[in-house]
Amino acid sequence: MTSASSECFVRDPLVGKLPVTLVTGFLGSGKTTLISKLLQHPNMRRAAIVINEVGEIGIDHDLVAMSSENVSLLANGCICCVVRTDLQDTLRQLFGQRRAGQITDFDRVIIETSGLADPAPAIQTLASDTMLNAHYRLDGVVTLVSALNGAQQLQRSPECEKQIALADLIVLTMEDLVEPQSIAPLQQAIHAVNARSPIRHCRMGDLDPIELTGLGLHSARVSAQTGQFLGRWLDEDKTNDESIRNYLPNSLPGSRHDSAVRTCSLIFEHAFDWDTFGTAMDTLMKLRGPDLLRVKGIVNVDGKPVVIQAVQHVMHPPVTLDRWPSDDLRSRLVFITRNLPAEHIRSLFDAVGAMKS
Repeated sequence: MTSASSECFVRDPLVGKLPVTLVTGFLGSGKTTLISKLLQHPNMRRAAIVINEVGEIGIDHDLVAMSSENVSLLANGCICCVVRTDLQDTLRQLFGQRRAGQITDFDRVIIETSGLADPAPAIQTLASDTMLNAHYRLDGVVTLVSALNGAQQLQRSPECEKQIALADLIVLTMEDLVEPQSIAPLQQAIHAVNARSPIRHCRMGDLDPIELTGLGLHSARVSAQTGQFLGRWLDEDKTNDESIRNYLPNSLPGSRHDSAVRTCSLIFEHAFDWDTFGTAMDTLMKLRGPDLLRVKGIVNVDGKPVVIQAVQHVMHPPVTLDRWPSDDLRSRLVFITRNLPAEHIRSLFDAVGAMKS
């Protein structure tokens, strides 16, 4: 695991990195409609849209001003890029063309995944590739859920459940096609999987791009946005997730009462040294990586606030903040896991701490 710096930084490690938003959602959730609308939005003039070749998106040729083998420059200045090899190569190519002045100097990237895709590998690509991590940062995961089919998909598909579990923002679509009384049970089912991410409502893909961005940590210098980024995961009134982790309402047809996905929040009163915390996280990722869907939080490392993010067996580089966001100096971590009880995680941290002391 990469070591957190023990010195006060001079350069903000996140400044200058291009924000990447991952848009996911099960088949028929409305990604085609949303992306098509985004391509025409005036606020997308300096954006790059990356889509899967086997995805559902079809570029309206009337919008295309210039097209090469896999990169299209749209009439409004937005770039649309089709993944023909893998995401890693595509992002490298985009950045190289941007640096060489061959394409528009884009300032954000939105990646659309296929409806059956597990979003975790895309997140891991940004964290594990040294070149990509130097130039891009994950801004957030946006998951679309259809009000028409979402209940059945959540019941039947582990992929749909994981897409929701990994989301920073959930967008509920197609509400105009269902009875209004069916919305509340679906929202409860979504919250049973991911209670910490907000739900937005979208009609016919009509969503301002600003609502899909600014979800992640954009600076190591503490601001109101830092509190927002950490707050919805770490609010103390949501730390007791045991009561909601397996809850799905009886009124939802085909409810999954045996859902293996759960959320737990752990608070540590004592400060860590980096070796102890790093050993605990490394051990957890090696032993239960596939079941460690996502980790997010702020850790007291020798008195300094360090933001931690991980997806399964890959840890994003830790970011040391310039100061604590509040007077609370405790370490607070949120784990979204599959078949991994909170007490097992706590026991591992306690055991590693005992061995290091």
